[in-house]
Amino acid sequence: MKKLTRLFPILVAAGFILASCEGPMGPAGTPGVDANETCKQCHNQDVVDAKKLEYEHSRHAESSDIAEEYGTRNACAPCHSHQGFLAVVKNNTPATFTVNPSDPTKYINNYTADAGNLNLPAGINCFTCHTSLHTSYTEDDFFPLANEVPVPMTMWGGTKTITLAKTSAHLCAKCHQPRPVTASSGNMIDYAKLVSEPATTYNLSNIGFRTGVHYGVQASMFAGVGGVEFGTGYTNSVHAAQASCASCHMAAPSGLKGGHSFAVAGNFNGCNTCHTGLTATSPLFTATQTEIKGLIDALAAKINLIGAGHDILQKDPVDNQYHGYFDVFDASNPTGYWRNPANGSPAFPALTNAQFGAIINFQLLVRDKSLGVHNYPYMKKLLENTIAAI
Repeated sequence: MKKLTRLFPILVAAGFILASCEGPMGPAGTPGVDANETCKQCHNQDVVDAKKLEYEHSRHAESSDIAEEYGTRNACAPCHSHQGFLAVVKNNTPATFTVNPSDPTKYINNYTADAGNLNLPAGINCFTCHTSLHTSYTEDDFFPLANEVPVPMTMWGGTKTITLAKTSAHLCAKCHQPRPVTASSGNMIDYAKLVSEPATTYNLSNIGFRTGVHYGVQASMFAGVGGVEFGTGYTNSVHAAQASCASCHMAAPSGLKGGHSFAVAGNFNGCNTCHTGLTATSPLFTATQTEIKGLIDALAAKINLIGAGHDILQKDPVDNQYHGYFDVFDASNPTGYWRNPANGSPAFPALTNAQFGAIINFQLLVRDKSLGVHNYPYMKKLLENTIAAI
């Protein structure tokens, strides 16, 4: 009996137990009589079951555990809980900073969700993206998606927007955008000063181990609106006008990649729609990634010269790569070398505005993880101009 009790919800989720399903007239059913036939239009091995299995191989499927911690924080809930995401979409929550009415010296980041009212925060699931599920009980319910409008960027306080030709990509961009760097006042830093006053000593925020733009930066690189743009000459790939996130990340599955796994590495089914015959060994692919990786490494080397003998950036002990973290000691980084504030030795070296902007750009480029595939011309120019600026 215990085994059957455990198995029952799995069978229901997979669509095998359908006798109690009653609903409106469907493609092959009569209300209250054969409504289970309506359910089977989607709940079958070729549709929902396949998507469910694909999703189990995705990073999003791991989000339930993350939601238990970060989904309970107002600032994190918009992307780290199902309810928080739907709340900011429904309320059209602005990506702005405003003066705190109770303290005019402080600012409030408005792009939050009231986690205290989001009972039992859930991870990302089917209904997070497909908010129309189970309305008409047909495959039409997969659309519209939860968000298909351009996304004002929180990094820029809403003054820059991710606008893509394929509107479905705005769903991904809602979360896959950089977070702002904020000062002690709670206000975002003035990124324009990093370019207009490059030689000035950076004092717009404190610098700690995790200072930076967080992780989900891909949509900003794809759209070419994320970087601290030193110099001129920026252009974008045709990807922003002709492709979407789903074009490659949800291509026809191959092995453990594609579909609702959203994993793309090694699966070129989507790429081949435009780049016929592209494979992991094609010169177009390998040359792009090799060039961008070389420029990223060159930028890291130039940033680390600031330490005059010890790196500014911290290498990951697992893969021995730089991921944009500062090598600064704090409670969550007990092996950090530099001390900031200087309550010990050695004190973290002073940075110029340009140098801090270069580190922001390094984070954007390395955490994008595509090595130029998302937007080669923009990313190449951003790297070249940043290296020249410092």
